[in-house]
This record gives sequence, structure tokens and C-alpha cells, in this order.
Amino acid sequence: MAQPLEGVTVLDLTQIYNGPYATFLMAMAGAEVIKIEPPGGEHLRRRQGVSGAAMPFAMLNANKRTMTLDLKTSRGREILLELVAGADVLVENFAPGVLDRLGVGGAELQKANPRLIYASGSGFGLSGPYRDYPAMDLTVQAIAGVIDTTGYADRPPVKAGPAVADFMAGVHLFGAVSAALYERERTGKGRSIEISMLESIYPTLASSLGLFYGSGGGAAPRTGNRHTGMSLSPYNVYPTSDGYIAIITNNETHWLNLVDALGHPEMARDPRYLKVADRCANMDALDAELGEITRQQTKAALFEQLIARRVPCAPVRTLLDVVNDPHLHERGSLQWIDHPEYGRIVVPSSPLRFRGSDPQAYKPSSPLGADTRTILGERLNLDAAALDALAADGVI
Repeated sequence: MAQPLEGVTVLDLTQIYNGPYATFLMAMAGAEVIKIEPPGGEHLRRRQGVSGAAMPFAMLNANKRTMTLDLKTSRGREILLELVAGADVLVENFAPGVLDRLGVGGAELQKANPRLIYASGSGFGLSGPYRDYPAMDLTVQAIAGVIDTTGYADRPPVKAGPAVADFMAGVHLFGAVSAALYERERTGKGRSIEISMLESIYPTLASSLGLFYGSGGGAAPRTGNRHTGMSLSPYNVYPTSDGYIAIITNNETHWLNLVDALGHPEMARDPRYLKVADRCANMDALDAELGEITRQQTKAALFEQLIARRVPCAPVRTLLDVVNDPHLHERGSLQWIDHPEYGRIVVPSSPLRFRGSDPQAYKPSSPLGADTRTILGERLNLDAAALDALAADGVI
């Protein structure tokens, strides 16, 4: 079977994380993705003077063709509209209104191609009082309540380590484009769609919102490594002799299996720990007691012991451990490559797997503008002289 987006052409005007991740998923699902950057490169590419900054760009821009185009020039905008006429999707995550001010906003793009799916990603959406606020993952985490609910109650709030707002928005953007393409198959019509980081991250607050409403609308305290809704116990990160292990008991079977595996079945008969409500009411005592038991073993030995009894748990691992994870490498989710620009690195594939189709062959991210001449020659029939003139004028 072909990949599901094979035959779909995507013009990718995105930058940093959320937009490029959406278009990476499209490329790995078989779409031809043409990344269009300004002559100096998109922001993430330009960060490469900072140690390690090349890695995210390589992760998010594999399997894309790349070209440069200066949309601040009239000829650059004309070329974009010509490319749009033969495309299926255009994705951008500029600040709201940027493309409109350039004269190539959604309305103009869809005049050039009424079948076009025009997809816009932004921090706060294309309307509303926050529309024009500068948006980055940190600021969206802050305004969305993520930072306030992360960390410990007696310490300052902490941002989530991963760029959760960016990548949640990227996944939603991919889903919206896929839905719009499905609709177009039935109607023949394109559509404009938008995704905001703020609205994408809000549902992840489900447990915190449970605690908020359960307390009658009072402040939901930061809960550290405990369940954000404080409705499960044990649920924490516990010490071992050589690190930490995360343990959660989602039901009474998990709880009984845990105490049996730890060699302390008497804990299940303790009146303080009989039911989940009892354990939540006494979680300080329970966590302290469990911690004294878990610290007697290594995290590897304890993990093996608990997994054998089907207790949900996992060792707390370093990024070095994860980069070399045998499970992810065996499944092809991670692979070592020799990148032509960045050397030996580990890169991820798409988490989306389409049974019956061979995995998409991995093509490393390309140097800035590597495919400009080829793309414009193929799609717009521009000859060498015309391309030289565009380069001389700074359009490409």
C-alpha cells in the first residue's frame, strides 16, 4: 500500500517547532513537503551557532525538499502564488496577519487555488484579545496554567521540560490538515484551518482541572511528582539505591500486587491504606513508608521485580539512556545517521505507523536552499537564465 498522503504536495512556510513538526509528520506520511525559507533561513536553522541547536532542526526537517524565497519582494510573492496553484496544502505559523500584510494571506492563496488547504498555526489564534501577543512555548505554558501546576507547592512554579505547547499544537495541526484533506475528497473544496498553541495545550490540564473543580474552584496546588489531581496513591517517584523509579497504582489490583512484590503484604491491611481514598488521605505517610522500602534496591532490580507482577512503573532514565533505548531502536523509531551537515546523530521517525505500508525511507534535512533551482525548474518551468536572474535580484 502507498503511504496515506502520497501524491499530496505541501508548501511549508513554518519555523521553529510546532509548524515544522506538523509538516514532518506529513512528509513521513508520504506527502511531498517543500520547505520555503527566507534567504537567511528560518529561525531554527539560524540558531545553529549555539551548541546543539542543529539537532532540533535536523529532527523536524527530514524528508523535506528545501528552497529559499524572499516574500518581501513582489516577484517572490508571485512565485509563491504560482507554486500554490499546483499545491494541495500550505502551512504557516507566522504571527497572525503577517501573510495578509504581505498580500499573500489565506484569501489570496485560495483565489490562486480554491482546492488549497490553508493551515495556520499560532500561539493564541487568529482572533480574540490575545491574538497579537508574542507566543513561544514558554509564554504559552505560562498563560495556559502549565507552569503554575508544575513543581512543588512550597517552591516557585516550573515550566515543563519538553516543549509541550509547541508539539501539542503541531500534532493538532497535522490532524486538522488530514481532516480537511479528507473533506476535500468528498466536496472538492479547500478550506482554511487554524490551530492555537493555547487551545491545544488546555486539555492536558485535565487532572489539574479535576482537582480545581473538586475543591470548589479553589487554587490547585502544585503536586510535584504526585498525581496532579491528587486522586491516586501511590503515584510518585521513589528513591532507589542508585537513582529513582516511578510507580503508579491505578486500581486495587495494582496496589495489592505492589505490596506483595515489595514483600510487605501487611500494608494492604493497614486501615490507612485500605482503599484509594484512604491512601490519598494518608499519602505523606504512604510515600515515606514506600520510599524506605524502595531505597533498599537498585532501580533495575526493583523494576524487574515490579514488572513481573504487572505493577505500572519505570526507572527514571537520563537522556543518554533514552537516546540509546533498545526498544526504540529495534522498532525503528530512533536511528543513528551520519548527517551530511551535523555528523553522527540520533534522529526520530514518525510515531504514526500505517500498517501495510513500508516505513518511509529517511532523508536527512537539507542545506538551506538546496532544492530551489530544481523545484522552480520542475514546477514553474523556469530555465537557468530565469533562475540566475532571480538569484541576482535576491528573490531566491
